[in-house]
Amino acid sequence: MTTQMAWFLLLVAGVLEIVWAVGLRFTEGFTRIWPSALTLVAMVLSVALLAQTVRVLPVGTAYAVWTGIGALGTVLIGIALFGEPSNALRLGCIAMIVIGTLGLKFAV
Repeated sequence: MTTQMAWFLLLVAGVLEIVWAVGLRFTEGFTRIWPSALTLVAMVLSVALLAQTVRVLPVGTAYAVWTGIGALGTVLIGIALFGEPSNALRLGCIAMIVIGTLGLKFAV
């Protein structure tokens, strides 16, 4: 696997992390079958793709970028779809996540 492919798969893994994190809201404690099934599939695929990327990328970098993508996407979806707070402090913290994630990507 090339480094470029590893970064692409890491992006996909991060998006799947967003899917499962948001999906948790719809599972109602894993009592709803279809949301639970989709959430679990997204979890497994996300971690499986992360596992493939660490074969090429440094594990610390890959994990931090994966969680950064997941955190950023989950927060933004929470703001957009669920009316979660979007005050200046919260948005500033999101910006720091983006800066840190990009920094790790370009530091490799």
